[in-house]
Amino acid sequence: MTGISATQPLAVHVESALARVRAVADAAGVDGVVLTAPGPVAWVTGGMNTPIDRCAPVDVVWLAVGPDRACVVTTNVEEPRLRAEAGLSELGLDLRSVPWWSPVSMVLAAADALGSTPRALGGDGHPGFGTDLGQALTIARLALDGWERDRLRVLGRDAAAAVESALRAWRPGGTDRSVAGAIAAGVEESGAHSAVLLVGGDDRLRRFRHPVAVGQPINDVVMAVLVAARGGQHVALTRYAATPAGAESVADGLAAVRRVHRRVLAASSNGATVGAAMTELVRAYADEGAGQAWQGHYQGGPIGYAQREFEIAPTDGESTWWQTVLPQGAALAWNPSLPGGAKDEDTYLLSGCAAEAVTATSDWPQADGLVPARPAVLVTGPGQGH
Repeated sequence: MTGISATQPLAVHVESALARVRAVADAAGVDGVVLTAPGPVAWVTGGMNTPIDRCAPVDVVWLAVGPDRACVVTTNVEEPRLRAEAGLSELGLDLRSVPWWSPVSMVLAAADALGSTPRALGGDGHPGFGTDLGQALTIARLALDGWERDRLRVLGRDAAAAVESALRAWRPGGTDRSVAGAIAAGVEESGAHSAVLLVGGDDRLRRFRHPVAVGQPINDVVMAVLVAARGGQHVALTRYAATPAGAESVADGLAAVRRVHRRVLAASSNGATVGAAMTELVRAYADEGAGQAWQGHYQGGPIGYAQREFEIAPTDGESTWWQTVLPQGAALAWNPSLPGGAKDEDTYLLSGCAAEAVTATSDWPQADGLVPARPAVLVTGPGQGH
């Protein structure tokens, strides 16, 4: 695990991240690297690129990284704000701006800032640059430094508070949209936003893996799923609230997916590969009598500067990601689920021999005494959580 502590400043993080990018460039034999996507830019700059269009795959803030210099490239729209508020000089970053109406100018300005040509540079998947280094850059950022881990813990607490507060306020008959609106408000109040927000219940929860909010009243059981993003970082969690009868209806399924979740978490530690964790996940499903259940829903994985850093399935044994080592300091959000409305999800940091839950709160009911503890269903009215 990196030696950068959570108490050290942003500038130390930026220096460390730049060194990782330069190592990727050296290994690839390119003149430099240009980061153009929201996640990679946020990683290196510490979230300087607050999103304007939250769905845009290409940012309006880029970072050109060469062996001895780093330059932010942006549009004339964003330049005044960045000069005034981004602390560029303290971070040792230059700034260039181009007309907002000329996308090719971003490519040319980034190359010029590095004294090179677009073809001689690496990128994070942008077609304007000669070498796609997206996978290598993703692997380089999996191990979060101390500054990043500290920020992720705060985001995890804020995200969990938004979900759990909204579910505490739910009463039978309340709509899925009212719950979703309360979660979104809590997330936005914290300075984050909802990259994924699903709320559904009752029959729609039992029928659909993604029961998006449609304005339907929920009478028995409600599930809320959130991926919250702030400063480029992401955390994910799932929680349930229910009447006593509703909690009973999902109890067996939730108990099973919690067991699967514990096993894949245990298989993710101590330098394990992603493939080893996925293999154990499949075995865990089989031991629950549901060997093919993983096919019904995406299973999650490393999280950080995207809602998941990459997608992988148990059939992807030839993928580069299969052999990727899960380093200490990596963030994980596994997502096991079963038909009928059962899903178990939280965000963890790999730390030593144990995984640290960053989206756990001390006042939410726990399912049982096993380690790691998993959240229970919040039961409204008489009764205890399941």
